[in-house]
Amino acid sequence: MRDEHLITAKQLTREDIETVLDRAAEIAADPSAVSDRHADTLLGLLFFEPSTRTKMSFETAIKRLGGDVVDMGSVDSSSVSKGESLADTVRVIQGYADALVLRHPRQGSAKMASEFIDVPLVNAGDGAGHHPTQTLLDLYTMREQNGLDDLTIGIMGDLKYGRTVHSLANALTNFDVRQHFISPESLQLPRSVRYDLHQEGASVREHTDLDEILPELDVLYVTRIQRERFPDENEYHAVAGEYQIDADTLEAASDELTIMHPLPRVDEIAPEIDDTDHANYFQQAHNGVPVRMALLDLLLSNTGGDDE
Repeated sequence: MRDEHLITAKQLTREDIETVLDRAAEIAADPSAVSDRHADTLLGLLFFEPSTRTKMSFETAIKRLGGDVVDMGSVDSSSVSKGESLADTVRVIQGYADALVLRHPRQGSAKMASEFIDVPLVNAGDGAGHHPTQTLLDLYTMREQNGLDDLTIGIMGDLKYGRTVHSLANALTNFDVRQHFISPESLQLPRSVRYDLHQEGASVREHTDLDEILPELDVLYVTRIQRERFPDENEYHAVAGEYQIDADTLEAASDELTIMHPLPRVDEIAPEIDDTDHANYFQQAHNGVPVRMALLDLLLSNTGGDDE
């Protein structure tokens, strides 16, 4: 995988996914075994949008591999505020780092940036496009809890603008799962994503009501309604708070239901759910470290994953 970019989950085959997840499981079991694997390696962080989990887990990941980060910092304090193009920014920063992690508000930005550089680039979210490393940690979380085959998965919330949803839905086509999408009609899957899923032969069903499908679900993946993605504030207010999970909601759910969320949450999941056996979203966030360690290890390794 050396000098290859990770732009979208559509790049990933089942074998690719299992390679990363297997390596992540090994690292989670014994982090000390890789503590100096990438000493003197520098990871460039270019975050044009706010981030907590993704940015901090990438920084933690490279440091636990023995490396360090160079951080562009806030957009306002960088040359971007002077009008520098994204292409020029990445061409400059690749001279300081062995790999780059990019988050940008414009869909397609990671693909464009990757065409100007020779070091690996990882897409950490491009607008309403894709977020492949979130997908990898989502799949790792599912596998640890439920396995990755013969699952019925509900994905609920902002399916139109949700890049985590688009990536996860594409990646799940590599496994024997049934996907149910629950959203207001105005936030249903984009036609392009729906087309991709049908092309892959995915089992996809769309709903506006969670109650009609909840008892069948093994996993419920909840997403927030993303205010920052809406071009019209009135459109946001029309759907904000429409889907909320609380104890009453879960009365019809299976005792084995796993609830996931890419975070941050607003009011989609009531705090009373946090201490139940259903809640797995904080562990999901913690899984970002071994998964991103595994991915960086594979991308930066001279031998990739072929010797494993």
